[in-house]
Amino acid sequence: MPLKLSLKPGEKFVLNGAVVQNGDRRGVLILQNKASVLREKDIMQVSEVTTPAKRIYFPVMMMYLDEGAAPTLLDEFTLRLSEFMGATRNPEAMAECISASRHVLAREYYKALMAARKLVEYEEQRLGNVPSGVQDRSHEG
Repeated sequence: MPLKLSLKPGEKFVLNGAVVQNGDRRGVLILQNKASVLREKDIMQVSEVTTPAKRIYFPVMMMYLDEGAAPTLLDEFTLRLSEFMGATRNPEAMAECISASRHVLAREYYKALMAARKLVEYEEQRLGNVPSGVQDRSHEG
């Protein structure tokens, strides 16, 4: 099934390891076969790997972008996931950890990346690093 990407002007993405940038107008790209694609917002630079959840996300992202490097990244992923699981008791976070692990073992790296993204979001909420207006207000009032 083809993948359709709607791109904003100037938006960057990675396609099978190559950084590609859209031109000055909105564009649509249709990929007819399997490819590793990450939008700019999902790409994490080494300098951004500053928290436990991001230390899980980064090796998964690298496995997705370069499946050949997965065996060397698996130990780092396993170590960081174990550390995170040892530090949390939240059932939803634990479920995402298990999901990420299962997907990595099945070589479903994009699905693992989405589970790892949820861990980053969970961590940001707990650390108070969520942009104003986005935080859960269910406890107010």
